[in-house]
Amino acid sequence: MVGIVDVGGGMRGVYSSGVYDYLMDKNISVDLCIGVSAGSANLITYLAGQKRRTLGFYRDYPQRKEYMSFRNLLRSGSYIGLDYIYSDLSNSGGENPLDFASALKNSMKYLAVATRVSDGAAEYFPKEAMKQDDYSVLKASCCMPGVCKPVRVGEGLYVDGGVADPVPVEKAFEMGCDKVIIVLTKPREDYCKPLLATKVLSARLRKYPEVLSLMKSLHTRCNDIFEKVSEWEKEGRVLVIEPKELHGMTTLNTDSEAICKLYEQGYKDAKAIENYI
Repeated sequence: MVGIVDVGGGMRGVYSSGVYDYLMDKNISVDLCIGVSAGSANLITYLAGQKRRTLGFYRDYPQRKEYMSFRNLLRSGSYIGLDYIYSDLSNSGGENPLDFASALKNSMKYLAVATRVSDGAAEYFPKEAMKQDDYSVLKASCCMPGVCKPVRVGEGLYVDGGVADPVPVEKAFEMGCDKVIIVLTKPREDYCKPLLATKVLSARLRKYPEVLSLMKSLHTRCNDIFEKVSEWEKEGRVLVIEPKELHGMTTLNTDSEAICKLYEQGYKDAKAIENYI
């Protein structure tokens, strides 16, 4: 059983967008997809079989104020317009609708990871937790703490899944995978560096102490995970796909030239997956 774990990374997610477009072009599928943050959105489009769809969300729309802006922050408390991205654009009749029916019918299993703000625990939502034109699960998984207000799913409030489980490879093993492809959107050593915006996060997340505590320990937890990943790579249990060059891309960068370069790099790097599976 082969799985893909996509850790997301905001606008850097265009790298994994390129990965999945390559896999769709080559008609390559896996057994399980686990997406964190932007990875959850990229992977549901992979299940839907919609080639080149996600590229538009990185290249074409971010310049719009509805997508991300301080205007959004002042009006709604969220810098990123999650409702605009995952409702206005993605719903039936939207500018770039998700073919959710095809994603639901796809035999590949799917989980989107989100973090409960009440206790900081990871929750793994299957695709069946979503409905046509109700993609609250994607909004929750992509809800960057300190940048966006928590998102309600059912009775709970959630933020980005990477807070609780930044690289859910062990979840993939738990679900029966013997091979796991981990898609990163920056070099792995960068995940092990302390966050620079701790003071800002402390102010924005004071109502959510469990989330803040996890954010402060994120780099040490990532270091522990990647130590294990290195051993699993030697054993052939894991293949890591990661960009060697970011072309200046950051989590919220909207430079179209850099976005296209990172997308093309992801498309090229995905060739390694063919030999692995």
